Amino acid sequence: MISEMMFDQVARMAVIQRHCDNGVKIVDPAHCYIDENVKIAAGAVLYPGVILEGACEIEAGAIIGPNTQITDSFIGAGAKIKQSVLEEAHVGANTTVGPFAYLRPHAVIGERCRVGNFVEVKNATLGDDTKMAHLAYIGDADVGRGVNYSCGAITANYDGKKKHRTVIGDHAFIGCNSNLVAPVQIGEGAFVAAGSTITDNLEPAALGIARARQVCKNNWANKDHV
Repeated sequence: MISEMMFDQVARMAVIQRHCDNGVKIVDPAHCYIDENVKIAAGAVLYPGVILEGACEIEAGAIIGPNTQITDSFIGAGAKIKQSVLEEAHVGANTTVGPFAYLRPHAVIGERCRVGNFVEVKNATLGDDTKMAHLAYIGDADVGRGVNYSCGAITANYDGKKKHRTVIGDHAFIGCNSNLVAPVQIGEGAFVAAGSTITDNLEPAALGIARARQVCKNNWANKDHV
């Protein structure tokens, strides 16, 4: 058992040394795990705690880590991934992911995007320059370029029997805590008001509001409700 562990350690360090010799900067080789078939271009940087599994490809200038696990994924040039998990994902050049993001299979993220903290993307495409900065979910969706996808917004993609897709046009604005109930289309440049549950398509440049009007009952807290 000890000899087998030593053999694995030697093999792992040989892979790491090969990447270092090819111009990859590995900050802490003792705490970095790279599968044999992983491709990493010169100029990429790997921080401690990085795990690269399967058929990963990391392009030049990408920064990975710390504490990031990537499996069977492509990371474009200059992209930055921090403390996140990626599985069968594609991340475009100069995009930032994390911390604490989860890109599930068939997540395709364009260039110069931001996928921030506690964001999950599954079986969805995000066009170039789209931002979903925090606390959001996109599943089974096609999202255009330059979209602002706000905190707490989700695509409600499952009706209990089937998955359905959401389509969001270029430069749309999805307000905080919105629910996009698929199948639904949000037109180019359209706005979804914060707190809305959208079940009908929005035309380009339209504003969708789907919430009850606020009701204020003055002095309510001072009354006897028993």
